Amino acid sequence: MAQAFALMHGSNKVEALSAGSRPSGKINPKAITTMAELGYDLSTHTSKSLDEIPCDEPFDYVITMGCGDECPFIPAKERFDWQIPDPRNMEPEDFKQVRDLIETKVKGLLEIL
Repeated sequence: MAQAFALMHGSNKVEALSAGSRPSGKINPKAITTMAELGYDLSTHTSKSLDEIPCDEPFDYVITMGCGDECPFIPAKERFDWQIPDPRNMEPEDFKQVRDLIETKVKGLLEIL
């Protein structure tokens, strides 16, 4: 969802990539539904591993979402750990609250770029 919000609100000013340390291989259906409510088709995305993200040079920013010590090292000029709860097993209304929190965080980051 963070990548989608970066694409939605960052126009052509940013390139956003999303990956996980233990990807499931599919996008959560609740994520697809809640993003569709905002006019974004998340069904076109795929769940990617960190190994699939090109990392020839340090990224400008790396954002982790509450993984703490489990996060592998990804070279970055600046890093943030957003303490965002994993919405995977949440009820739809709670899932939407996490979606909205992610959107707020992405917009805040875009303001400082």
